[in-house]
Amino acid sequence: MRCDVLGLERRRRWDDEEKLGLVLSVGVDGATVTQVAQRHDVTRQQIYAWRHDLKKKGRLFPTADALFLPITAPEAMEARLPAAAASPTAPDQQVELVLANGRCLRFAPDLEATVLVRLIRMVEAA
Repeated sequence: MRCDVLGLERRRRWDDEEKLGLVLSVGVDGATVTQVAQRHDVTRQQIYAWRHDLKKKGRLFPTADALFLPITAPEAMEARLPAAAASPTAPDQQVELVLANGRCLRFAPDLEATVLVRLIRMVEAA
């Protein structure tokens, strides 16, 4: 039996930088995963797998464009809060953060930003 391979060689090697560039191009100017995959002649599943692998390697962060801002409540907002919640020494005062995957984190408002970032990455990777 004889087998001839016609056309271009389909097995390509992509380094992490190329994969990262493709994964990050999703969403730029409204580009969908399907459009990026078609543009670079790969499957959608390949892009999803690369994204998963890059997250595990620490090369891609779930919210690369996230911006952390200090939480401040205007005076009028504090006046509407119950007395226990308005008190800065209340032990049950927490910040609630809903992540993109639907998971919810509750933490103390004085949690260090570096600890919070690590916590978010761990929860997103799980």
